[in-house]
Amino acid sequence: MKRPLDGLTVIDLTTALAGPYATLLLAGLGARVIKVENPATGGDTARNNSPYLGHDGLNVRRLSEDDMSVSILSRGRNKESITLDLKDQRGRQVLFDLAAKADILVENYSAGVTARLGISYDDLAEANPALIYTSISGFGATYKGSNGKAMDTIIQALSGVMMTAGEPGGGPVRFGLPVGDLVAPMFAVMGTLAAVIQRGATGRGQHVDVSMLGSLTSLVAAEPFDAFEMLGLPLRTGEYVPRLAPFGTFRTKDGWIALCAPTDKFAHGVLTAIGRPELADDERFAQRDGRVHHATELHAMIAEWAAGCELGEAIAALEANGVPVAEVRHPLDAVHDQGVRERGEVVALRHPGGETGVELFGPGLPFVMSGAETSLDRPAPRLGQHNDEILSGLLGYTEAQIDELKRSSIL
Repeated sequence: MKRPLDGLTVIDLTTALAGPYATLLLAGLGARVIKVENPATGGDTARNNSPYLGHDGLNVRRLSEDDMSVSILSRGRNKESITLDLKDQRGRQVLFDLAAKADILVENYSAGVTARLGISYDDLAEANPALIYTSISGFGATYKGSNGKAMDTIIQALSGVMMTAGEPGGGPVRFGLPVGDLVAPMFAVMGTLAAVIQRGATGRGQHVDVSMLGSLTSLVAAEPFDAFEMLGLPLRTGEYVPRLAPFGTFRTKDGWIALCAPTDKFAHGVLTAIGRPELADDERFAQRDGRVHHATELHAMIAEWAAGCELGEAIAALEANGVPVAEVRHPLDAVHDQGVRERGEVVALRHPGGETGVELFGPGLPFVMSGAETSLDRPAPRLGQHNDEILSGLLGYTEAQIDELKRSSIL
């Protein structure tokens, strides 16, 4: 089967995580992604992220030229790498030549950098009016306020998400998963593909401006925290969610379970599972409003019951009574889930040099299409691996032109 974005060419001017994850998704959908990297700095900053994998195994430090960062092995899949010094006019000219052949360009420079380099949307759209130019930045091009450099933790802090988890009155909780860096690229891909569809009708490209702060804050706003505040309901509730009681995580003898039982049917199933079926007729627990009002008492009963059970025993009892329940898994167990791997949502990483004897996993594309193939099946490239192929094959540069760019350290 063909891939959904077969025939589209993407110029990737991104580094670190937010931008490269967006172009990784586009690559998995079939676009040709040409990653432009700075030869003077060693390319994408992720190339220098510990740990490293090579034929000597997995190490915290790079021990040989064969070693590649696990970060780039994950984020660089299905991409081609070309090196360009964009501070030199000759390097910028190569980029303009690439943009003239491309459908999409994705960048995640700090605000103002592309304008200073002369490679902004306005600059490149003049050369290719059909170009879709997607920018991912911390605060967006039009944000009224700080527009400095943004890291995931900064975005988590400003978005309010750190104050949605944890115990009431406790300190902020930084999510272990870099949600700020991962949410923005998903919205970037949505906006980019919407622009591709619109270009089919208008023939013109456009600038898609995505903010990390706005992306994450929009998800925070998906929960009515302002209404909770006005009503005096707690915003942070720790292990439980009282307004949906019974709902939360509970410790067993050998692990943790998560259960979600906000409806009468599910809640009555919980009461039966814990050996208190008569409470389904008790006015405190029979209906949702009563359970919310008596959430502390209800959750305490469930916690006491769970503490006396083995993990498997608790899950079996709840499942037997139709309650949505699951084990709280360790990340390593989660990424080894056979069903997830069979669907290609988590896939094995490969080193471009071949087998290393180490099994590592990275994200796949988390959806399956009935009429198209979606996969990340090619290993990440080495820095500048495709210089000659792209310059001669795509742009038609002569051998002499390429040699001159090499001699001038443009590549």
